[in-house]
Amino acid sequence: MTVTLFIPCFVDLCYPQVGVSMVRILEKLGHKVVCPDEPACCGQPAFNTGYWDESRAVAEKVLDQLKDAEVVAIASGSCGAMMKVFYPELFAGSKHEAAAKALAPKCYEFSDFLVSKLGVTDLGARFPHKVTFHDGCHGLRELHIKDAPRRLMAQVRDLELVEMKETVCCGFGGTFSAKFPAISTAMGDVKISLAEETHAEYIVSNDSSCLMHIQGLLDRQRKPIKTIHLAEILVQS
Repeated sequence: MTVTLFIPCFVDLCYPQVGVSMVRILEKLGHKVVCPDEPACCGQPAFNTGYWDESRAVAEKVLDQLKDAEVVAIASGSCGAMMKVFYPELFAGSKHEAAAKALAPKCYEFSDFLVSKLGVTDLGARFPHKVTFHDGCHGLRELHIKDAPRRLMAQVRDLELVEMKETVCCGFGGTFSAKFPAISTAMGDVKISLAEETHAEYIVSNDSSCLMHIQGLLDRQRKPIKTIHLAEILVQS
C-alpha cells in the first residue's frame, strides 16, 4: 500500500520526530510512504474561528495535494477531523465538494489507521515507563477514537498505562488558548492535576498540539512529568 502522510504545521515545525517515527513504523510494516513536498495547513484555525472563506483558500491546496492519494495517515486527531469530517461541510455547494467527499473516507488519524485499516496492534515496541493517556477532543468527539491508541499501548512491552479518573479537555483548542488564555490555563491545570494523580512519568497523546500546551504548563510549573506522542513510543524497541 502507498501511504500518503499529512504532517500538520505544528508537527513539521516543532515536532518533526513524530513524522519521522510514523515513516519508520510504516516502512517497517512494508508500506511505501510518500509526503507532499510542501507541508500545508489543513485550514482548521480559520475554520474554527469562523473565517470559512480563508479556510477554504488553504484547504483547496490540501485537496489538490492529496487528490491522487490511495490513503492518508494524519499525525493529529484534530487535523484528521478537519479533513475527514469538516471538509465536506466546508466545501458543500462549491466546485470542490466532490473532491472533499472523495478525500474524506481516505483520511485516518495515525493510531486508527494502524488498528482499523491495517489491523496492526503489536509493533514490537518496548517502553519501560508508567504512562497516562490524553484523548484529544477532536479525535474523541468527531472521529470516535478511544480504543485504537489503547490497543496499541497494550502491546508495548513494559509499558504501564494508568488512566486518569476523568476525560477532560487540556484547554488548548488552537486559537481558543490565544483568545482566552486564563480559561485555557485553568483547564490545562485541571488536566495536569488529573495526570499527577496517576503518578505517571509520561502523558501520551496522538495530538502534538495538546501535548505542546500541556508541556508548556508543566515546564512553567517545573513539574517532572514529560509528554510524548504515541508514534514516538511505538517506534522504540
